[in-house]
Parts: sequence; C-alpha cells; structure tokens
Amino acid sequence: MPTKVEKDLYTGQATTGHEWDGIRELNTPLPRWWLWVLYATIAWSVVYFILYPAIPGLSGYTKGVLGYSSRVEIGQKIAAAKAAQGKYLDGIRTSSLADIRKDDRLLRFALAGGKAAFADNCAPCHAVGGTGNPGGYPSLADDDWLWGGGLEEIHETILFGVRNEDDDARTSEMPAFGGEEEDATLTPEQIADVAEFVLSLGKRSTDAAAAARGAPLYKEHCATCHGAAGKGDRDQGAPRLADAIWLRDGSKDGIVAQIAKPTMGAMPAWRTRLDAETIKMLAVYVHALGGGE
Repeated sequence: MPTKVEKDLYTGQATTGHEWDGIRELNTPLPRWWLWVLYATIAWSVVYFILYPAIPGLSGYTKGVLGYSSRVEIGQKIAAAKAAQGKYLDGIRTSSLADIRKDDRLLRFALAGGKAAFADNCAPCHAVGGTGNPGGYPSLADDDWLWGGGLEEIHETILFGVRNEDDDARTSEMPAFGGEEEDATLTPEQIADVAEFVLSLGKRSTDAAAAARGAPLYKEHCATCHGAAGKGDRDQGAPRLADAIWLRDGSKDGIVAQIAKPTMGAMPAWRTRLDAETIKMLAVYVHALGGGE
C-alpha cells in the first residue's frame, strides 16, 4: 500500500512519510545547479576513462585514446634535462680540476652538481655543509686535512677512499701502545705522560712534569708520523696534534684512549659508485666549503 503523502503544516512542503519523535522529514528536491554539477562530473568521468589510462587489469591497464603516461612524460623531461646539461658535463669530463675552477660557467655547474651529490652521498657522515660529526667523521670546512686539502688531493681521496678494500685506497695504521701488561709498548703511566705532552703541543697542558716525562717517549714512538712539533704528516694521513681541531675526543682521557687502543675510520672508494664527472664536481664542491687549499 503506497505511503500517504502529507504536507508540512508550516512550509507546505511534501513529506517523505518518515517521522521521528514528532519530526517529519521533508521531501525537498536537490537544487537544480547541484544536479547539473553531478551530471557533469559523471559525463567527465566517462570522457576521462576514454581519453586517459584508467582501468587496471591483471597484466596491464587501459591505455586511453591519447596514450598519455606520466612515467613517459617524466622520462622525456629527464632526457631533456640531461641533454641541456650535456655541454656542461662534457666540459667537466674534458677539463682539469684547475680549469674548472677558472671557468665561471663550469664552476657554477660543478658547485651545484657537487652540492646535490654531497647531500646524497656524503652528508650522512660529514654532515650538511661538511661540518663533520663526532666519532671520526672529519670536518671538511676547516683547514685541517689528513691527506691534503688541494683539489687533486681531495679528488684522490674521494676516488679511492680510506682504509677500504680498494687497492689504491689511502691507508694508515696507528699501533696500539697499550694492551696486556706483558705485551704493551707503553705502561698506563707512560701513556698518560705522552698524552700530557700532546696537550702541551697545543698549550693545553696542566702538568709540566708529566709533559716533560712524556716528551722523550713521544719523540721515540710518535714523532715519526705526527712530527716533532705535532704538525702531522699528510703523506701518512697522520693528523696534527698541535691545534684545537680534533677528529675524536681531544681531552686527556680521549687522547689516552686513542694512544692505548686507537680507533680508525674508513671511507668507501667512490669511483665504484659514482661517475667520473660527479666525483670531479664533488671535489670542486668540497674544496669550496671553506677549508680547501
């Protein structure tokens, strides 16, 4: 039996016949403009399904009349960008590092490319801007360099890395002067004296007597690598000890620990991971961070 249609007493609008707690639901039609918008969106969806890829399947998807693909479009944009960069990359490839520095256009391109490559590959260890991280990740923005801060030296370090499996990697080893008493090169007391002498090289010693006792021990065991005045040796990757820049803990306790049982980091050889042009741009960028020589 059909529902009896009633009209609302106050608005005169027909009701749906539903009532809740004395409240009757009005059968108000949707606005015409709203319905036309709905119909237009339905029509547009049908057109879209015809023109563009839309329906996935087990082995693919509908290609659409236009055959549009965002992946293809991105590929085309990447190809266009590479083509636009081609002349600069050719210049980087065929120019020496010194010549890149002299050419304003190549230099700007190398700095931009090097910055992007540094953020992707180097910043996790050396931090953004090359400021370094505690625990053996050196700053690249100061003037202390283990292996040299010239363009060629930086380029070589990036190419071959440090203490890795590459045959041409830069390698240096610091012996452990502590250890078991019968095997130790130096006693704990002697190590403490050497550490005090090392502090004196940077005018930080607070125990002149201990520094004096450590001087001949330093000369015998340490000066060959670090130099008599603690200026380091870049051919061996031996750091300076006479300044305030320390790769690890520069306190007396930290120096004692490093003498007794040294810890040494490693750096991968990037020539197996990055192309030659990117490595050149990285060298130019690192050199420009502030500490390049």
